[in-house]
Amino acid sequence: MQQLRIIGGRPLVGEVRLAGTKNSINKVLIASLLTPEPVRFENVPAIGETDIVVELCQAIGSNVTRSGDVLTIETPEITNPRVKELSRKNRIPILAIGPLLVRAGVAEVPTVGGDQIGPRPVDFHLAILEKLGATIEVGETIRAAAAGLHGNAIVLPYPSVGATETAILSAACARGLTHITNAATEPEVTDLIKLLQKMGAIIEIGTNRSITIEGVPELHGAEHRIMPDRNEATSFAVMALATGGDIVVEEAVQEHLITFLNAVRRIGGDYEIKPDGIRFFRRNALRPIHIETDTHPGFMTDWQQPFSVLLTQAPGESIVHETVYEDRFNYTEDLRQMGADIAIVPECLGSLPCRFRGRRYNHTALIKGGTPLHATEIAMRDIRAGMAHIIAALIAEGATTINGLGQIDRGYERIDERIRNLGGNIRRM
Repeated sequence: MQQLRIIGGRPLVGEVRLAGTKNSINKVLIASLLTPEPVRFENVPAIGETDIVVELCQAIGSNVTRSGDVLTIETPEITNPRVKELSRKNRIPILAIGPLLVRAGVAEVPTVGGDQIGPRPVDFHLAILEKLGATIEVGETIRAAAAGLHGNAIVLPYPSVGATETAILSAACARGLTHITNAATEPEVTDLIKLLQKMGAIIEIGTNRSITIEGVPELHGAEHRIMPDRNEATSFAVMALATGGDIVVEEAVQEHLITFLNAVRRIGGDYEIKPDGIRFFRRNALRPIHIETDTHPGFMTDWQQPFSVLLTQAPGESIVHETVYEDRFNYTEDLRQMGADIAIVPECLGSLPCRFRGRRYNHTALIKGGTPLHATEIAMRDIRAGMAHIIAALIAEGATTINGLGQIDRGYERIDERIRNLGGNIRRM
């Protein structure tokens, strides 16, 4: 079992280039299953998530070659539409059902896994597939069959990213029109649409969270560059602010980070938009703020973990209201072990509509900042919590040992090496 050993107290300074995003590579690899022709990807991250999806595609019948950050995948035929298990679990296999039904008429995939941040049911996905003409059976695996998918009107109860992607992937080659109401509009969803357009799909993004797909008989190969990881961007930004450092995050895209950048200014940090990225630094003391997570273009739920660590260093009381997942504050137990003053309560403390109101989920954090953090031994609970642990260790006094590196390696490429290049005292043991 590998560990990270981090000695805190050093400001991180320098330049770091973003890798391709975990939240895009997994979906676009699945999209490649819709065509028998080669699809070539650039800026592919060397992370565990890529490996898991490649394993799934190879089990289905894909030929995959990789050189550096360039990956080519070709699936001339679906040789095995029934994949009952993989070496590791994540939530991606559910997205493969639509493409498998399009090309093989049947599909079987493992039940979903992934980060332990709440139930995250697949009901939305299954309802969409049934709307498009599939029959579904759920047991130890998820089985589906369809004598050709057909378009339909889909109204999502919540703008779920995964459910929106299931609808897009399944409808791209379905007969007729599919109209999605209350769709997710995250940059990664747009990136998936851009790839499918390159492959020959007809997809329109409308107003008020609407997406319309006009099914086409077949798709062809394409080339696509994976978008830079906005979660990495915010993580390195918080490292700069929390350690009193100065980091240029190369390839960070302002358009993807507008809400985050506003929060940086409100807390007392600063940034500079540069031709090749965004520079993060601060000249003043940190101050407390109130943030609420939301679907895009709101403050992303994956940003609240590193940002909450930053708030522990802002004197005064901050509030973080999580409206996306009902169980995403378990990592705060570890921050309290390091000296943070954080209370988790069930009240909705904010102005945004919250689907957890009155349901007694502990989904709001009250953070009394300005408390020094001290070193300890902790274990990563999920990918984003793992980044919170690393940032906390970088500002804590003493040497922190962090276990469970499989979590962070699923989503962040060579994170220890890149932090070391910024001056951090971090090593993998």
